[in-house]
Formats: sequence, structure tokens, C-alpha cells
Amino acid sequence: MKRILGVSCFVLLGLTATGCHKTPVAQAADGMQAMPVQTVTVALAPVPQSSEYVATIKSRRSATLQPQVSGILTQIRVHSGDHVRAGQALMEIDPRQQAATVASARATERQKKALYDYNTVEIERQRKLFEAGVTSRDAYDQARQAFENAKADYQSAVEARRTQEEQLAYYTVRAPFDGIVGDIPVHVGDFVTPLASPATVLTTVDENKNLEAYIYVPTERSGQVRQGLEVDLTDNAGKLLEKTKIDFLSPQVDSSLQGILVKAPVHTAPDVLRTAQLIKARVIWSTSPMAVAPVLAVTRQGGQSFVFVAEQQGGHFVARQTAVTLGDTVGNDYAISSGLKAGDRVIVSSTQFLVNGMPVMPMGG
Repeated sequence: MKRILGVSCFVLLGLTATGCHKTPVAQAADGMQAMPVQTVTVALAPVPQSSEYVATIKSRRSATLQPQVSGILTQIRVHSGDHVRAGQALMEIDPRQQAATVASARATERQKKALYDYNTVEIERQRKLFEAGVTSRDAYDQARQAFENAKADYQSAVEARRTQEEQLAYYTVRAPFDGIVGDIPVHVGDFVTPLASPATVLTTVDENKNLEAYIYVPTERSGQVRQGLEVDLTDNAGKLLEKTKIDFLSPQVDSSLQGILVKAPVHTAPDVLRTAQLIKARVIWSTSPMAVAPVLAVTRQGGQSFVFVAEQQGGHFVARQTAVTLGDTVGNDYAISSGLKAGDRVIVSSTQFLVNGMPVMPMGG
């Protein structure tokens, strides 16, 4: 009996000891040490409301060169990318047949000039004879008629020669202004003609200054687009190239694109942008104050964006996971369309270690 009582007392003491150890563990869970975190106080900042489109760079002076005469291409004197001066010879079309026509026209002109010179002397001689009463008026009138005919023939020959010379000049293709030569799709030996449909394209010359960005804005934005709207031009990596403004608005809709053409001047150096280059254009419709949060504060789970807000609760702070709707980036911040308000303390450090409701110790912000 004494032995049984002793065992019972031992078991009771063991149970008592076990109960004494459970209570301190629960208290430690309730009093979890707060994690120090860096916070930033949410403020309102002016955020642009914008849309991004593809823009094409074009020169205000751009020419597509096509032949004005038919013939075999005998010389190409330039290469794509060459800088040329106004009037510089770019290509030659075989001029031999036209040169022969010019030579014939010049010979005819000289023949008509000789007859005209003879009749100029003859009319003067006939005038003096008529005034002296030596010849009749009929003879004088015939001489005067011959002079007028010779004069008209000579003038016609001069114009014919000039026309053929001008035609001969078309066999040399020249740069219409200072610029840069574009692609040259033709080759020496090709037969070129203006009579084809479309006509043969020889090359292009673009003045790589006075550039413009061509932007097609969808018709649903027709009530918002206007001259003076700011436009940010960026490269494909998002780097800002230039800030400009819309200075042209087409009065009609492009039926093929269902868009409205707007233009904005470009002043970036020619070595940065070139004609026909595609870049991005962000049209800024308006600017309004919105909450912004650092990019570092944003985490994503299952396609949803979240931030952790240091929220005061019962005299201490906890990390509260808050869903947010992101807008455009503003420097190193995201514009927040919904989920935050001015004054919220957003956690920007150790976010990968946080869980919802975890005690934190805010620092900074």
C-alpha cells in the first residue's frame, strides 16, 4: 500500500512539473520580439495620366528620287548613308541617245541662225532700196516676210535646243537638298523608267534635322487630344530621350489605322534619332496628385501586388499586408491607384521575412 502511494505521488509531481513548463512557452509566443524595419511615409505626388504609343521619326524634308527619263543606269556615285550636298550628282542614266538629240538640235539652231542673220541684213538692204525708190513695196514686203519667218524659225530652234538640253540634264540624278542618302535598291545596268506603275525608286534623301514624331492616337481619345499636350519620347528600354509637345493635330481620321495623326517636334541630336526610326511616345493627358510608394516596398503574389504597412495595434506596431493597384512609375516610386492613403507607413526593408500581423519596430519614415 505504501508502495502504491509513493508511485502515485511521483506521477502527480511529474504532472505538476510538466504543467509549470507549458505556461512560460505560451507567454513567449504572445510576447514575440518585434522586427526592426525601415518605413517610408506615404505622400501625395503629382502623377501624370498618360498613354504610350509607337511613334515614327520623320524629317520635314524627305525626298524619294525617281527617274524622269527612261534608260540604262550607268553610274551610281554614292552609297547608302552618305552625306550629300544640294545639286550633287548621285547617279547617271545612259545619256548617249539624248546627247545626240541635243547635238542635232544645236546644229539646227546654227542653221536657223545663219538664215536669220542673212535675212536681217537683207531686210535692211531692201528697206534702203525701197526708200530710195529703187525697188517696189512688194519686194520690200517679201523681204520683211522672209525676215519674220527666219526670226521665228530661229527662236523656235533655240527653244527646241534648250528643251533637249534640259531633258539631257534629267539623265544625271542630283540631290535636291543637303541630306543623307537612304537605301539604294537599284544597280548599275538596271533599266529605270518613270513610266512604270509605280515608277522606279532610285533612292531617298533625308535632311536629318527638323525631325518630327508621327503618333497615331486612337479615335476613342479624340475628345482629349489637343495641341500643346506634353509628350515624352523614350527608347525601347524606357530611357527618356526628349520632352516635347504636340504641335499638329490632323483634322481627319486615318481610315486604315482608325487613328488620328498628331505630330511633335524632335530636337534630339541627329546621331541619336534618325528618319524612319521607331520609338515610344507617352502622351500625357493630365497630372493629378496620387499616393506613391517606393518600388522596393511592393511584392507580388499570384499576380496581385501588395505592400506591408506598419499599423499601430494595442500600443505596438504590426506588419499589415495590404493589396494595392499600381499605376505608372514616377522615378523610383509606383503611383498607387488604390490601397494606400497619405500618412500610411510603408515598410521598405526585410519585406521577404514579413508575414501578416507580425510585430515590427518602425524606423525612419
